[in-house]
Amino acid sequence: MADSLVPETRVLAVASHVVYGHVGNSMATFVMQSLGCEVAALNTVHFSNHTGYRQFKGTRATAQEITDLYQGLRQSNLTDFDVLLSGYAPSAAAVEAVGSIGIDLQQKAKNKPGSFFWVLDPVMGDQGRLYVNDDVVPAYKKTIHHADLILPNQFEAEVLSGVKITSLATLAEAITAIHRTYSVPHVIITSVQLFRLSQSGSTPNPPENFLTVIGSTTRSDGSPRLFRVDVPALDCFFSGTGDMFAALTVARLREAVVVAGNGLQTTKSWVSPDDVPSSALPLAQATVKVLSSMHSVLERTLEARDAELAAAGPTQNGDLGPEEQQKQEHLRRTKAAEVRLVRNVRFLRDPLVQFTVQEWKKEDLPAQFQ
Repeated sequence: MADSLVPETRVLAVASHVVYGHVGNSMATFVMQSLGCEVAALNTVHFSNHTGYRQFKGTRATAQEITDLYQGLRQSNLTDFDVLLSGYAPSAAAVEAVGSIGIDLQQKAKNKPGSFFWVLDPVMGDQGRLYVNDDVVPAYKKTIHHADLILPNQFEAEVLSGVKITSLATLAEAITAIHRTYSVPHVIITSVQLFRLSQSGSTPNPPENFLTVIGSTTRSDGSPRLFRVDVPALDCFFSGTGDMFAALTVARLREAVVVAGNGLQTTKSWVSPDDVPSSALPLAQATVKVLSSMHSVLERTLEARDAELAAAGPTQNGDLGPEEQQKQEHLRRTKAAEVRLVRNVRFLRDPLVQFTVQEWKKEDLPAQFQ
């Protein structure tokens, strides 16, 4: 099988949960289990559906409830996790509670380098705005320096670095600042729209219908090893894609570390030797597989969405006022765009690798980073 190189992996996944659809742990748990991971899901919220519907019912876990659940695992010796994947937390106190869990798991593994790895998705906002309370930001800034890999989107990277990303130069500056400020060994900034950024160096921008994922693993001196993968953009907004990316990365990075060999599995934070170029980093190799799987699943989701919408036709009910008709149409279109995960599981396990990783070479960096 294609996933046979993914070693047995026990994951504690701390994120949101929805009854209907695939976001948060409802996405991540299935994805990781499909690749052979044993997953314990600790849910930080329990909602009827994702918030993109603009209406939902449910509850948010308090920091104490999150802590209690972990302590319940701990008292029964059920914390032999290889990886912590942490996502959405509903409050600053909840972020701190999740941070304490990560630190505790790190302490348990401190005498066995490489035996525990923390992937942290600092869910704070997107498209230029926060969708969490302001106090969540400093809570993340206090927590992420404990993580091994963080997965901010472009807006979250700006918040964490203090750098407005307007060009390739400022993108490099933001990643370098995150490495330096938080001592995070690995960073991936998801879905940067490079065609909107001004040129820097000899690296060409992709065309407008592409998104770019930028990643980096530090060298021993803290400098970045930058790589990029350009992927075609699909004309649809899908919820849960960040959770899919994070979950696939857990499995595929574990796989890539095994393939790399040379004792990387027993190296702190799985940081490759300095002579490994950025395009050959396990993080880069994993990212290519992750994006290939995602693109195949989302392509087929888009096809199914279009077919569903075409079959039903637009919402038309003379008994409804204009506002209610608009609401019902939004609900219909949002439901149609739910990720078709289960029917396309084969692409999680056996991605059709169709993207390439590009090394962001030294000469492409601004002078201050060379």
